Amino acid sequence: MTVTGIEEISQSRCRIYVDGNFAFVLYKGEIRLYKIREQEEISEETYRKITEEVLVKRAKLRCMNLLKSRPYTEYQLREKLRQGEYSQEIQDIAITYVKSFGYVDDVQYAKDYALSQTETKSRRAISESLMRKGIAKEIVEEVFADLEEDGNMSDERKLAEKWMEKKKFSPEKADYKEQQKMAAFLYRKGIPMEVIRKAIRGFID
Repeated sequence: MTVTGIEEISQSRCRIYVDGNFAFVLYKGEIRLYKIREQEEISEETYRKITEEVLVKRAKLRCMNLLKSRPYTEYQLREKLRQGEYSQEIQDIAITYVKSFGYVDDVQYAKDYALSQTETKSRRAISESLMRKGIAKEIVEEVFADLEEDGNMSDERKLAEKWMEKKKFSPEKADYKEQQKMAAFLYRKGIPMEVIRKAIRGFID
């Protein structure tokens, strides 16, 4: 195997190409340590050590350090590792490692996030936010079902009324144009149309 390229990507890191293909990213100190030079051979033993030991250890530490500051979904961690140009195989090993300690749990993440947002966001807004974070639709639906069963989902009618009050909107005094404007605002917030109609018209369930 021949090192066919060393491409600097920052003051401390470089992309390494072997036999014409991207191989991995190394710190400059590691390049010196393993005596990696352009157009020179890299032994199979050195290549294996880098890919199976050095990079795996670094990916695990990267995940652990990220999780010290806040929770992450599996998707978010994978994105961070992809940005670091770790291979799919190394991503899998690192994610499996942190999951083995219970540090990554998409169901619990979704439940905690939903509970923290129910007083300020609609169900649709929470759902869209979770799916952007990489939470599967099935998990979101499962979490919502559990929260509803426990009585922890927000009342979207009350949420709509709170926003109307904040906007100083009076259903009794508003004309048609003002009602349409408020309806559009609430819909963008994720409130279902049937709830919007009742709230704006001042219906009592």
